[in-house]
Amino acid sequence: MTNVLIIDDDEQVCRFLSKIFTGMGYDVSYELTLKQGLAKIFSRSVDILFLDVNLPDGNGLEAISTIRQYAFAPEIIVITADENIDGAEIAMKSRAWDYISKTGSSKNFRFALERAVEYRRQKKTKDPEGPVSREGIIGESRVMSQCLEQVAKAANSDIPVLVTGETGTGKELFSKAIHANSKRATAEFVVVDCAALPEHLVESTIFGHTKGAFTGADMEKTGLMKMADKGTLFLDEIGELPFDVQKKFLRTLQEKKFRPLGGKIEVKSDFRLICATHRNLEDMVKENKFREDLFFRIVSMNIHLPPLKERGRDVAVLALHHINRQNDFYPKNVCNMSRAFVDELQIYEWPGNVRELFNTLDLVCAEAGDGATLFPHHLPEHIRAFNIRHKFAARGNAGSSAEKPRASALGSAETMSPLKEHIENTKAAYLQHLLSVTRGNIKESCRISGLSRGHLYRLMQQHNIKTNADS
Repeated sequence: MTNVLIIDDDEQVCRFLSKIFTGMGYDVSYELTLKQGLAKIFSRSVDILFLDVNLPDGNGLEAISTIRQYAFAPEIIVITADENIDGAEIAMKSRAWDYISKTGSSKNFRFALERAVEYRRQKKTKDPEGPVSREGIIGESRVMSQCLEQVAKAANSDIPVLVTGETGTGKELFSKAIHANSKRATAEFVVVDCAALPEHLVESTIFGHTKGAFTGADMEKTGLMKMADKGTLFLDEIGELPFDVQKKFLRTLQEKKFRPLGGKIEVKSDFRLICATHRNLEDMVKENKFREDLFFRIVSMNIHLPPLKERGRDVAVLALHHINRQNDFYPKNVCNMSRAFVDELQIYEWPGNVRELFNTLDLVCAEAGDGATLFPHHLPEHIRAFNIRHKFAARGNAGSSAEKPRASALGSAETMSPLKEHIENTKAAYLQHLLSVTRGNIKESCRISGLSRGHLYRLMQQHNIKTNADS
């Protein structure tokens, strides 16, 4: 029987929904706090979860990412009395099944439940994807596991895939994994580095050319697009593709045929397209730097790779893997990492991501010498300086939070404000200081405070706080 769980602090709502869902033949239970609800999810089988947003011990939207880390996570339907558009957007981006208002008709709840149950049933009966060949992809964090799940889904279809992420996150590695796990694995994986192509040779390189097509074309050349026939064409840094070439390339994607430069006959090529970029193509479309029709053609599926700083203990796993691999290749230059060295690697934010980590390890091993054990002082100065600043900042924050407010600061019996008002004033002061030290950087403010972007914006709106960018 399908198990339904309701997490809402309003017991009247819980009883109302329980009566509806029980009448539909489902096994229903409810909890009034987020903590109790999460405990039930992780201790028993729950298929469908109706989750309130504003709970006494937490925010339902912020809990979705925690719930989804569970191997047998339920389908989540967010319910709220506050019809907040930002909240709905956050819910959908967190892959919630639906977002519905408590003030709506009971039919809305029945319909949402029935659809979620049918989806759940289809997902359980679907043939599971086989294990993913992940040669070269190192890491066991939850975010990486989610990316590999997407690789498996992409490999089972032929739709165009756009792989996004910062420089050095492994976009080409994941693209190769999609190809290696697909039915096209025995054919070519052809790489086109759009950023490295001379503008006057882009068309010739991709489409090929006939003899005499232009000055210097003294022989016929097969283009990379034809070389990818039956295989995969990987366009790295597609955001660098010249605007005038984008139109011709769009037609090729639609027709699966093209005409080489100087040629009179169109050539067919059955290729699978995978693109990658570190740029925000949506912003480029708005700025008329990237064709909107091409964007929608290449983004049937988007796999976004997280930066290394969001991958937790993967930093240590990657470092150990790289050191061991280097020791295999160069046994005379064996290095070992001390515990303190690994801890320092975990602190640094690695703006260059995996590529920067590996280059740094190569550098310190070369400088430390044969058979050396690596310690924090082996790291480059800029990394050590960053880590020291981070430690001092962490100690300062810890000291500030440990300080108890003086009685005089809270006022006398006559002037003290009610507890709720004092808490709200404290929140406002915290937000103002937070945005001051981050200079209005929302991403950094979210990282320091632990708040989601949506939650931070709601608090700023509630306390009428604006950043310089809003002024």
